[in-house]
Amino acid sequence: MSRVKQLASRASKVFAIVAAWACVGPAASNAQTFALNDTKDLVLLNVKAEATEYKGRKAVRLTKDVPKDGFALLRGTDFQDGTIEADMALKITAPPGVRMPGFVGIAFRARPDASRYELFYLRPGNSHAEDQAMRNHSVQYTSEPEFNWYRLRREWPSVYETYAELQTETWTKVRIEVKGRLAKLFLNASENPTLVVEGLKGQDLRGGVALWGYQGEEAYFSNVRVTNATPLPVKYGSDAGGTWQVRFASDYGAYNGALQLERDGSKVAGTWTGDLGKDRPVTGTWREGYIELSFEGEWPVDDKGAVTPAVATLAGWIDGDSAGGRMKVEGRADGRWTATRKP
Repeated sequence: MSRVKQLASRASKVFAIVAAWACVGPAASNAQTFALNDTKDLVLLNVKAEATEYKGRKAVRLTKDVPKDGFALLRGTDFQDGTIEADMALKITAPPGVRMPGFVGIAFRARPDASRYELFYLRPGNSHAEDQAMRNHSVQYTSEPEFNWYRLRREWPSVYETYAELQTETWTKVRIEVKGRLAKLFLNASENPTLVVEGLKGQDLRGGVALWGYQGEEAYFSNVRVTNATPLPVKYGSDAGGTWQVRFASDYGAYNGALQLERDGSKVAGTWTGDLGKDRPVTGTWREGYIELSFEGEWPVDDKGAVTPAVATLAGWIDGDSAGGRMKVEGRADGRWTATRKP
């Protein structure tokens, strides 16, 4: 090989290395790692934390003695979209005879005072319950404080929680992926999510990442990694007024209709006309683009045109001239709704 060709080949290799570093550099700068060998990276609110070793690895142990809401905020985190990874374990310390499924999780988009945050958490003690309904409460999403587990379970059964194979006193790998108002929880390196949440309900689009535990237990955390991604262009404040063409894709079939809405402050009123009835009065609420609507519709009971009253409920977000979320007809159907605003 000639001297010129050797120099050209070497220059090409150097350029390739520089280009590779240029590609990975920004991604690496967006990642924050917390080994949690000590507590220096934690800002504590109504919890206690201490460095320890648990099940063969260095970790932080979180305990909580007061009923007030709180967590251990990871110092310097500012998270909107991206990935959160962590290893978590739980040891239940409640007295014998006291039923305690255990609670351990990761909060995100959190305010420093814990007044608002999104949360995925595990209940390992429920995973092997004899009662199937209790087993289905193994993994939970909440948005504190408005949408706690009790409200979500009563209003939208089985949507924001599910079963997962879990063990107490065992390390569990957790990965949370967040894109706009969509969040997915993955467990133990699975390629498939354990729980998918479409339409995160929190008021804040960004905030800190925090370790979350509960009373009557010891929560352990290790190897936390927070990777920020370019946020999706979602925003708050879209108005509800106008005429909306709605499609309801339910477990009983597809239904279509039109919503004619007007907003007065936080109150929404209007009508529904479509498969579930004509000119049905609609009432509801609006909060920075998040809406909850309901109306008494008509549900067909036979092929001769007979109907029976049935309450329909919609909840979700408006983004410009598009909207969507969860919809149900009480005792009849459940699924997702999407809508577009007519010009």
